[in-house]
Amino acid sequence: MSVKTTMLPVPGADLYVEVRGDGPMLVIGQSGEGDARRSADMVDRLVEHYTLVTYDRRGLSRTKVSDPSAFVPPETHAEDVHHLLAALTDELALMLGCSLGALYGLHLAAAHPGQLATLIAHDPATPCLLPPADRTRIERLLADVESTARTGDWRAAVAKVAAATGLDPASMKTESGVTAVPMTEDRAANMTYYLTNDVAGLRRDTLGAAAITTAATTTRIIPAAGAASIHAWNYQCAQELAAALNTPLVEFPGGHNGNTAYPNAFAARLHDLLTN
Repeated sequence: MSVKTTMLPVPGADLYVEVRGDGPMLVIGQSGEGDARRSADMVDRLVEHYTLVTYDRRGLSRTKVSDPSAFVPPETHAEDVHHLLAALTDELALMLGCSLGALYGLHLAAAHPGQLATLIAHDPATPCLLPPADRTRIERLLADVESTARTGDWRAAVAKVAAATGLDPASMKTESGVTAVPMTEDRAANMTYYLTNDVAGLRRDTLGAAAITTAATTTRIIPAAGAASIHAWNYQCAQELAAALNTPLVEFPGGHNGNTAYPNAFAARLHDLLTN
């Protein structure tokens, strides 16, 4: 399947965008340091059903920003997706948001009602929805992750994130044929940016249940979680999101990284939800 690439001007940046496939428009909000090619195996399994849109967030890979030192809050990341979709389609779009991508998708649904038909929020990074004691605990963890990354030891920071999200790099299970993502110099730079800027934005975020429930009046929001991440804080966030919306929590195959570890099963579950 051919891929169309473009640099899309948005306020303060030029976003690197990839578009492929045919059908309803589905934008992927990646987790962590994931750029436009993070979920390539899953995307390959969806192009026969959807026009897939992936992109490099501000601070990552090929996207260019006017001021690389400027802090980028979740609201700005959400506005980038708004401008991206507005440039590509006049129709309602679909969105899969994973972790941080889910947070940005929720901000988008709240700020621009009617732009998204459906948002699947997988393992959402939404500590703002947690009970006060749990939120305080997670905010302290995220502050520790950020401070560790700012010392230059991004590997130690990643280990803290992995432990908190229920991932064990030493015993990672995947489907057969999954493409391993090498740790290149560019990806290491993405890690550092995500662990400082994006984690800082996450722990300061104030999007609450009231804004999300209002957004759900114009966007179908599906709370989702990795079946194997049941003991992770993101799973609890998904539970709180489901409770706020008074809707069932949907489980996906795998854990927090199910979209990359189980691309076949994850894509099948995604397609089933979007067509029913």
